[in-house]
Amino acid sequence: MTALLSAEMVAAEEFLHRFHGARPRAGHVQIRLNKVRAQILATGTYEHTRAELAYGARIALRDSSVYTDGVPWRELLVRDLRAARTTNQVATACVQHLRLAAGNGRVRPTVTIFAPNGPRVVNEQLIRYAGYAQHGQVLGDRRHVAFTETVRKMGWCPPTTRSAFDLLPLVVQDEEQGTRLFGLPRDVVREIPLEHPGLDWFAGLGLRWHAIGACSRRLSIGGVRYPVVFNGISTSSAIGAEALGDDRAYGFGRVIADRLGLDTSADESVWRERAVLELDRAVLHSFRAAGVTIASRDARPARRESGRYPPSFLG
Repeated sequence: MTALLSAEMVAAEEFLHRFHGARPRAGHVQIRLNKVRAQILATGTYEHTRAELAYGARIALRDSSVYTDGVPWRELLVRDLRAARTTNQVATACVQHLRLAAGNGRVRPTVTIFAPNGPRVVNEQLIRYAGYAQHGQVLGDRRHVAFTETVRKMGWCPPTTRSAFDLLPLVVQDEEQGTRLFGLPRDVVREIPLEHPGLDWFAGLGLRWHAIGACSRRLSIGGVRYPVVFNGISTSSAIGAEALGDDRAYGFGRVIADRLGLDTSADESVWRERAVLELDRAVLHSFRAAGVTIASRDARPARRESGRYPPSFLG
């Protein structure tokens, strides 16, 4: 226990020195350290101020793998929802997160921070499409076949007429209240139908994707870990190549290659690369035509804070 308390104090002290160095107007660091040490000795942990929370979240975004040149980390919207203590409150906060992040198409990077010991979102992403496995075939997203079956056993009923883009429910878990399912209101999930600027037949594939990619993660700040919901700005490759094109997800890369008349019998023909290139073009074209923010490249190499306990987004 003493070793854990010591590690907590070291992490807290490192973060607070960094915070006060960047925010001199926050006051003298020693006064704050004395209060934090007393809290840790009394309870085993401590509580960040709103300013500390916002600073830690923004530094974590700046240093994360999701940060691209198009993501203004200083403008990250930080929502302090540590007071949300029920599964219903957390689910409601997630819906509000999607509304705020979407804006009128200008996607805003947003993080919603919940209490360290409160309810948490089980979903990897707030918006995800179901995957149905039947007779050796999969309709929808292959990555979510197991999760789809899990929520069905928990009481989720798929639409009567299933499609490749059926929204999965939110799953919110709490040690005292148990696990509950919450359907996402359709009006908070803006979906972009995909068209290609040069291939007239592409729209007939019926592909679409959601404007906001909000994930459920852990945020570590000064030794305290928070369950959070976070969205940055989606990249065309994450949607086109990784989701719609990859055989482990939707597998439309092969469908598009066939429509293009490419030789798919051997990888040497680089048919996969050529197919996902057209997928990426369609995503960029469609999102921009709809007035929705999209990035055209993957995250650049991250900058890293020095020290043993830098603020960071965890898986």
